Amino acid sequence: MVKSLRTQPLIRPLLAALLTFAPLLAFGQEEAVIDSGDTAWMLTATALVLFMTIPGLSLFYAGLVRAKNVLSVLMQCFAITAAMSLLWAIYGYSLAFTDGGSTQSFIGGLDKLFLAGMTVDSIQGTIPESVYMTFQMTFAIITPALIVGAFAERMKFSAMLIFMALWFTLVYVPIWHWVWGGGWIAEMGALDFAGGTVVHINAGIAALMAALVLGKRKGYPGTAMPPHNLGLTVIGASMLWVGWFGFNAGSELAADGTAGMAMTVTQLATATAALTWMFAEWINHGKPSVLGIATGAVAGLVAITPASGTAGPMGAIMIGFAGALFAFIASTKVKRWLGYDDSLDVWGVHGVAGIVGAILTGVFADVSLGGSGLAEGVTMGGQVWVQFLSVMATLVYGGLVSLIILLIIKATIGLRVTEEQETEGLDLSQHDERGYIL
Repeated sequence: MVKSLRTQPLIRPLLAALLTFAPLLAFGQEEAVIDSGDTAWMLTATALVLFMTIPGLSLFYAGLVRAKNVLSVLMQCFAITAAMSLLWAIYGYSLAFTDGGSTQSFIGGLDKLFLAGMTVDSIQGTIPESVYMTFQMTFAIITPALIVGAFAERMKFSAMLIFMALWFTLVYVPIWHWVWGGGWIAEMGALDFAGGTVVHINAGIAALMAALVLGKRKGYPGTAMPPHNLGLTVIGASMLWVGWFGFNAGSELAADGTAGMAMTVTQLATATAALTWMFAEWINHGKPSVLGIATGAVAGLVAITPASGTAGPMGAIMIGFAGALFAFIASTKVKRWLGYDDSLDVWGVHGVAGIVGAILTGVFADVSLGGSGLAEGVTMGGQVWVQFLSVMATLVYGGLVSLIILLIIKATIGLRVTEEQETEGLDLSQHDERGYIL
């Protein structure tokens, strides 16, 4: 009796532990557990990606327009940030992320409308689901915000809001699901680590459609329309460069070696691209410009995005070089030859560099070129073909649906401000405010 009383305090905790872990021991399962290190990194990465839009992209664009339109692009980016946050939470996350059942190849389901079922205990991988959802929300914010640069200085604010809401719903969410939600592009085996197709090519082709449907700015190209404040643009580009580490390294969703390599290749590709554009401009125009090196850096960030989880350091340098070179040609020569007015070169930089990066992802993922390796049985040629198909699908679907949305808005409420309002500037005509008091 004495012996049993002495051992009872030891037996009870042992029995409790056995009862707690019995199901796991019986079925060999592991309970999902939040990793504090991964969570801390993803909280940081989420803040960094939001920082890319407000203030990074906002300032980058604000400096590139004329002084009478500086507030308009700041307002557009800020309003998009607020609107896309709500749309992503209400239905975007559910349609993009969840299993769509019979429609899984094309769109997700409605299980998480209004974030149903997401609690403080919900887990996605090794991080809280709330952190994962918010991280992806920041992508849903910056992607439509990129399009703003194509129609800067001439689209009505009301038309912009309607276009962005429809484009988010009909273009961004489905393509997100195709690539990252288990849809048909994912099933095909396409590689897009952080958004070459989902973000940059997607926004780029929509931007091109917007530029074509809206038409040229009044006076373009005969009237000089230089950036009014390159200081703002360089500050914005610098913020984008720093924030992009959250964009690319954060897409691993963990604080591990892949995230570390994603950060390394992002830095190398961006540095290479900045110098490539600078020297290309120096050779072609006799002087290197601040605008050129900043734009080149953005082109490099775009190009490495789809490959950031699979390319090695030397591959990143090649991707940065190619991305900047093709973007330079598209923005400075092809645009002039074709005569369209993509105000801030969204298609030339994000669309073209995104395509180059997406295709080269299939090349530099190969182990022989320093990459992390292709799937078993997949050749470099086979992967490049899959990458090409994913690019074409994004261009065709995104371009066609964007065009339809723009034409519908144009035929109903109208897309463009009046000629008088454009001359006055969008700051006053759309918001009754001035960016600068003279």
